[in-house]
Amino acid sequence: MSTPAPCIVAALYQFRDVADPAALRGALLDLGRAHDLCGTLIVAPEGLNGTVAGTREGIDALRAFLHGEGFTALEDKESAAAVRPFRRFKVRVKAEIVTLGVPVAPRERVGTYVRPAEWNALLDDPDVVVIDTRNRYEVQAGTFRGAVSPGIDSFREFPEWLDGHAAALAGKRVAMYCTGGIRCEKSTSLLLERGFTDVLHLQGGILRYLEDVPEADSRWDGECFVFDGRVTVGHGLTQGGAVMCHSCGWPLDAGDRQHPQYEEGVSCAHCAGHTTSAQKAAFRERQRQFGAGRL
Repeated sequence: MSTPAPCIVAALYQFRDVADPAALRGALLDLGRAHDLCGTLIVAPEGLNGTVAGTREGIDALRAFLHGEGFTALEDKESAAAVRPFRRFKVRVKAEIVTLGVPVAPRERVGTYVRPAEWNALLDDPDVVVIDTRNRYEVQAGTFRGAVSPGIDSFREFPEWLDGHAAALAGKRVAMYCTGGIRCEKSTSLLLERGFTDVLHLQGGILRYLEDVPEADSRWDGECFVFDGRVTVGHGLTQGGAVMCHSCGWPLDAGDRQHPQYEEGVSCAHCAGHTTSAQKAAFRERQRQFGAGRL
């Protein structure tokens, strides 16, 4: 019996004017259904962002369609999954393709791109402050050694964090990174708007770094959280070993799953004290139904 082909996972984004996001949404939904895609795309007046999975044919059809719609400069990364990492296909229209909450102009003014092959030199430079722009639960799974984490729970919180640390960062070279690069398009644009002059960011994000830089040369510790059923990926974008707590969304490694407060589908050490007995009972029932194949 032949081994089934892996599911192709494409993470992509591009900032460009979209005159009619609702019409683009409709066309994308039709294409996704026709090619049995799964995942989520976000469409906004400023562009498109998302992660989609499907067959080789389906992903190629999506790219061809987007190219025809003017998305000819997609930041686009591919990996593979043994099984479909999403349950269904969704296209959402939002005000922003990644929500920062304050006006910036990433198409006009962004930080200097740094290729993955050049990133280690920045990490070694004592005059560079490296900032991880991701959320706390993402940093939990893995991060670059020595990077500063703002400790945020949402990208919307980043501007406030910057306001509180602007004086300490003044006059410094600032290098930033995120999962696939899109958040840094906005965070570096924000720093430039606030008067910073030497701002850099990792081109293609962590995913491109893990794909391009040999593991022996890597400065990455842990795994990279991804927003799909794989939970995390490692070097070479192979599936990682973490599982997600279905109560709070935190990625859990093998050690986390040995904690006395971990109960599959119900709780982990990060959330066990924040949910009621009734909520835990509901989570147990959900887990039971999931195990029975009813969800």
